Amino acid sequence: MSTSTSPGAAAPAAGSGGSPWLQLVMATLGFALNFWAWALLSPLGPLFRQEGTLGDLTEADVSLLVAVPVIVGSLGRIVVGALTDKYGGRIMFPLVSVATIVPVLAIGLWAQSSYAALIVTGFFLGIGGTAFAVGVPFVNAWFPPERRGLAVGIFGAGMGGTAISALTTVPLHRAGETLPFLICAVVLAVYAVAAWLVMRDAPGRATTSASLVQRVVSNARLATTWLMCFLYAVAFGGYVAFSVYLPAYLRTAYGLEPGDAANRMAGFVVVAVLCRPLGGWLSDRFGAIRVLAGCFAVVVVGASIASSTPILEHVGTAAFLGMAAALGAGSGATFALIAQVTEPARVGGVTGLVGAAGGLGGFVPPLIMGYVYGRTDSYQWGLLLLAITAAVALLTTVTVVRRAADRQRAAQAAASA
Repeated sequence: MSTSTSPGAAAPAAGSGGSPWLQLVMATLGFALNFWAWALLSPLGPLFRQEGTLGDLTEADVSLLVAVPVIVGSLGRIVVGALTDKYGGRIMFPLVSVATIVPVLAIGLWAQSSYAALIVTGFFLGIGGTAFAVGVPFVNAWFPPERRGLAVGIFGAGMGGTAISALTTVPLHRAGETLPFLICAVVLAVYAVAAWLVMRDAPGRATTSASLVQRVVSNARLATTWLMCFLYAVAFGGYVAFSVYLPAYLRTAYGLEPGDAANRMAGFVVVAVLCRPLGGWLSDRFGAIRVLAGCFAVVVVGASIASSTPILEHVGTAAFLGMAAALGAGSGATFALIAQVTEPARVGGVTGLVGAAGGLGGFVPPLIMGYVYGRTDSYQWGLLLLAITAAVALLTTVTVVRRAADRQRAAQAAASA
């Protein structure tokens, strides 16, 4: 696969085409707004079931409804990440934002009268989730290696767009069924225009002349890509799973009202969002492997405690917020590690594959939780499965991932020499 770079690609000057921090702010804003759109159905799932406007929905029906947008948001990242390597974030951010407006308006103006229509439009709502694969290579190109963990971590805080949805969707929907969707569509349109006018790709950005299929295949052949996929499927997948399913879980397990459940989910999201840049910063200072190991250990403990459905106001809240912090920091640490062991021209493509794994990691758990609850009338085994998966990720991180990362760094150092 052929690539080309220009001198200065590792550390663009502030005056050469734009400020790195301004570009970071614009990318983070775009990520947050597209994630807001991506998560619009999550808070409404329990509300639709409670009000019966879509018929007699089961827990499994709600699980499928809130999980479907994750599919395109996950698999679409593979293509979008590779396209970003070729065309740059300055083109891809406005393009993804405009494309997301279509399903947002379709849901707001038409699809809410039918469960089947919501499933179809929710599928395309997942386009908003592909913004992540645009932002990582875009931000990565603007910052030198020793600051990429922090920069990509700050960008990753844009996943807090799900908190916007959690806090606003239910009250806006009660004021008018179309209101949250119309507001989101207008904001996305304004951002798309601003992104086109303000954003610039980094001077000397590494590019590639290979075809889309060649880039995807080449990146998929890297052993480190699949290891990062697994780690991110657990870390970010766990975050996505909770962010889309937590309102339904709290409603069923603890009897909370939809608005209260959505607000508590927003608290979970805020903690995860704040800890994502912290995970990147700690990775720059102490190494991503150590940070990841600590994060997965916390998830093992938190999921084990939560599996017993403890009292929510004390033990349960601490367990879920602890997992939120660990999943957020672990997500940031994963991409700090990717930035350290991946060639700049491959970052978008690798990000697409890893991001897809993270999204799919968030798609499966809500379905499992809904299925397990339907068969056992309990969430215990679903949460214990999370604890076991995190334990496997912990063991993999300190053994296989550590050795693979060391080999990759050595190969890059030899190639540079």
